[in-house]
Amino acid sequence: MPELPEVETVRRALKKEVLNKKILSASIYWSNIIAYPVVKEFENKIKNQIILDINRYGKWLMFELNDYYLLSHLRMEGKYFIRNKEDPKEKHEHVIFHFSDGTDLRYNDTRKFGKMYLIKKEEVHNVKPLKDLGLEPWDKKLTVDYLQNKFHHKPIKTELLNQEVIVGIGNIYADEILFLCKLNPLKLADTLTKKDYQNIIDNTRNILSKAIENGGTTIKSYTSSEGVHGRFQSELLVHTKKQCPVCKKGITKITVGGRGTYYCEKCQK
Repeated sequence: MPELPEVETVRRALKKEVLNKKILSASIYWSNIIAYPVVKEFENKIKNQIILDINRYGKWLMFELNDYYLLSHLRMEGKYFIRNKEDPKEKHEHVIFHFSDGTDLRYNDTRKFGKMYLIKKEEVHNVKPLKDLGLEPWDKKLTVDYLQNKFHHKPIKTELLNQEVIVGIGNIYADEILFLCKLNPLKLADTLTKKDYQNIIDNTRNILSKAIENGGTTIKSYTSSEGVHGRFQSELLVHTKKQCPVCKKGITKITVGGRGTYYCEKCQK
């Protein structure tokens, strides 16, 4: 699943291609992707809207239009591609935005798990899906006190994946953050020291920043656009690895909260 660095890479790639383009119409081929409003209303409201900017909050892309934000979550395998309107529709292109210049922005999703919302600009942070989300990793309000108040009596791996605390961290980066913090993924989040909390903040910011610089991590089918693949996969320390880069012991794989979790039993006691 694309995490914050991958979504940020998609955002930057798309900004080079679609800013100031006018949406003449949208064709919806898989209605479940449109979470709000109903499909007909979505199609009507998005007509003649211009893409003014593309922002991001956590794992959500935020296309800023004249009157709305188009929120898009890529879920497992969602991708965006620019095509000419004459190009044949491919099998997994489920939402197509037709621009006035004769090009399309096509949303491709093999597993059809992605979601889109079209919400009035003034309401976007006051309603779902953004309403209940936590802080961005670089938010100044992300402090030790904040984490102490937000983390529950659950494994720290589970809490790092909780989007209501910090947005954007997914399975890959949670493993990497915990390794650098020397924290066992099963350690209860509300038993950590203040130093542990600060280490989580610092390493989260460092890992995600470095991943963004490298275009994210290519895992299975993720790609931000044609020819753009994440290079951070070569920087991974424990996720999917066999040997600890520090002590050279074997990496252990367990399941935490239903997610495959990689850690070093010696370095992360």
